[in-house]
Amino acid sequence: MRVSLLPVFFLLLPLLEIAGFVLVGKQIGALATVGLVMLSTVAGGALLRHQGLGAMNRARAAMDAGKDPGLPLANSAMAVVAAILLIVPGFITSVIGVLILLPPARALFWKMFGRRVVFTSQFGAGGFRREGDSRTIELDSEDFSRDRQSGGRTDENSPWRRLPEE
Repeated sequence: MRVSLLPVFFLLLPLLEIAGFVLVGKQIGALATVGLVMLSTVAGGALLRHQGLGAMNRARAAMDAGKDPGLPLANSAMAVVAAILLIVPGFITSVIGVLILLPPARALFWKMFGRRVVFTSQFGAGGFRREGDSRTIELDSEDFSRDRQSGGRTDENSPWRRLPEE
């Protein structure tokens, strides 16, 4: 049985952030601490705006060049996560966010979590999919109905019931 430490981390994170505020506040003062948190939030918001606008442009440029847009999208997604962590008030989340922005740390995060992410390489009518993946069933709006009477289809004629030809 695999035990996840993520719930424990989320329970401890607020306590660790409060401890961080106290320690930093003792060193540089309360006003400077609040200023750092505000600066981190503004920087995260600017980064989020920049990444949100640029992500689709980079993916489109990769597709236009005939390349897989997976890596540009993954880098953009990691930058968006970093921006959100910068927006969250606290020093620990901000440090993690800045680390994600650094290319070596981003490569390490990608190595750790990238195997859980699946990118598809061929663009089809329904989106990206893997070549040779016969399990993909594409439906038009008239092909789908929740009950037998609507759309004129019965359960036997449903595209979901058809087996792919091997």
